[in-house]
Formats: sequence, C-alpha cells, structure tokens
Amino acid sequence: MADLNEYKCPNCGGALNFDSGIQKMKCPFCDCEFEMDDLKALDEELKSVNADDEFKWDGAQGEKWSEEETQNMKVYVCQSCGGEIVGDETTGATSCPYCDNPVVIKGSFAGDLKPDFIIPFKHDKKAAKEGLNNHLLKKFFLPKIFKDQNHIDEVKGIYVPFWLFDTDVDGQVNYKATTVRHWSDSNYDYTETSYYSVYRAGKLGFDRIPVDGSSQMPDDLMESIEPFDFEGGAKEFQTAYMAGYLADRYDVDDKQSINRANERVKVSTEEAFRSTVTGYTTVDVENSNIKTYNGKTHYAMYPVWILNTTYKDEHYLFAMNGQTGKFVGNLPTDWGKFWGTLGILSVGLSAIALLLQYLFY
Repeated sequence: MADLNEYKCPNCGGALNFDSGIQKMKCPFCDCEFEMDDLKALDEELKSVNADDEFKWDGAQGEKWSEEETQNMKVYVCQSCGGEIVGDETTGATSCPYCDNPVVIKGSFAGDLKPDFIIPFKHDKKAAKEGLNNHLLKKFFLPKIFKDQNHIDEVKGIYVPFWLFDTDVDGQVNYKATTVRHWSDSNYDYTETSYYSVYRAGKLGFDRIPVDGSSQMPDDLMESIEPFDFEGGAKEFQTAYMAGYLADRYDVDDKQSINRANERVKVSTEEAFRSTVTGYTTVDVENSNIKTYNGKTHYAMYPVWILNTTYKDEHYLFAMNGQTGKFVGNLPTDWGKFWGTLGILSVGLSAIALLLQYLFY
C-alpha cells in the first residue's frame, strides 16, 4: 500500500497547506506559518515511518472488481478521517474528498525519478476564477447565456510534470524570399515580384526547453500558458509545496519527449535566424539542417490551474499559469450573432461602395 505524507501543525495538529500568497506552509486552524526549509526535517521523519503502521482494510463481500478494471486504479486511506482516496496510476498528490485534508501519495512516485525543481503556485483558486471572468470579457461573439450563466464544473490546482531540455545547436537554414513592387500608368496596374534565396547559419544555445510529461495534459494548452519564470521562481523540490494541490506523475518519459523538444528547437532556430532576414516582402523557410549536441535533461513540476465548464453538452477546458496568471482556453461562438453581424457589415460596405461610385464616377 502507498504511503501518505501529511504535514501536521506542531501547535494544534491541524493539516498544513502551502499558501501561495505568502509562499509558506500555513495552518488554517491556528494561522501559524512555517518556512519551507523548516519542513525538510519533517520530510525525513515521514520517510522513516514503519510499514507496519500502514492502514489496512478488507475488500467488500459483494461482486469484486476484475483485474482489468483495477489495473489503473489505486485506493488510499486518509490518515485523518479514514476516508478512502481513489486515484489513477498517474496521480501524485491529492486531497481527501471527505475531510479535504491535503495528502501526498509517496507510493505513486516509487520507481520514478524525483523532480529536480518545482515552481510554487503564486495565484490561488480565486485568481483562477477571476482569470476566467476576465477571459470572457469583450468577447462579442460569445453566447450571452454562456457568459451570464456560466458554471465552473471543476477548478483544480495541478503540478504538471515537465521535462526541461538544455542543448546547443548548429543550424543552417535556407529561406525563399520575395520583394513585391506595384505601380500604375494611365492604362494598367503593374505588379513585379522578385525571388531570392537567402542563407543563414550559426550556433545557438537553449536552456530548459519545457515539454510536459503528462499524456492527460494537451501539449498545445500547456505551451499556450508559457513562459514560466524559472530563474525567478524555481525552487529545489520539496513535497511540502504540493500540499493542498494535485500532482500528476509523468507517464511520458524524457526519451519519449525528445522528438517534441527537437521540433521546438527546430522552429525556434528557424525563427531566430529569420529575424535577421530583413528588407523583403515575404520570407519562408525552404529547408533547414538543425543539429543538437551537449544535451541535458531536468525534471520539474510546474503549477497550473485547470478549469472545466460545460455548455450545450460541450466540454470546455481552460488553463491558467499558476505562477504568472496567464490564462488560455477556447470559447463557444454565437453563430447567429456572427452571421447577423457579417450581414449588417456587408450591407454597410455595399452602401458605402454605391455612395463612392455616385460621388466620384
């Protein structure tokens, strides 16, 4: 059975939470605050708990789960109220659904790499809800009922596993560029397009290219809430930072993430070289040769608020960077309003064209 870490207040025995506002552990009962470094000794004590002290329970007497049904499920017991906590094989940390006490499930990390770094949450659940409200503002084609009667189904603070790739690059890129010139005489309008081949080569260095290691998190959603401020916010990993939040264990390892990291390096290198090609109307990549070397990988946990809402049986997922507050997510469209507005604009433009024709021709 998996072990659970609970951080108890030494003054009143209440369960401690990580407070993103003060960047400390705080007791919700007596309001005592504790520095993160003070909990390192407590971490060592929790690791030394004897396995004989674990809770045990008997299975139900009715119909039992099949092996196929339970192969990706885990059941844990809350040490405060005895409630059972059910999670899948990627769950790293959660809270009791009955007494809401935060717990850390150490057993879920067994056999995996321990994270090197963690960026603590700086924005709380209230900020995540405000982020959604701000995201809905000034969205003209958003259905009114979605904005007025939007109910958030779920708000979760999750530490998402990220692989951070360091690499040096030796790149060569060929671009196809054009210049376009327009002129007119009394009879004709002319357009002249000239084509050029532009070559760029050089060396670049990349530090901590993030690739999320959870298959449950859409890659495009995670990349949309970047960047995370590693230099200004990363800490040496401590499990205490996860108290009160969920945490996904990586199920996509660093080797499986290399291709995506390489693709990000390739695109970033082409864009960096592209910024030096000036004076043309258009510039497009024709082909490139990107070689990486001196590669290193780090493992980190990054803070993300996930919000779920439903509209007309459609599921909408939003994400907020738990460090910077950047908010992203797709929204539904009121197509009736869209086409109605387009029709009004079309009539308006036609009227303007007729007026211009009447005035000048």
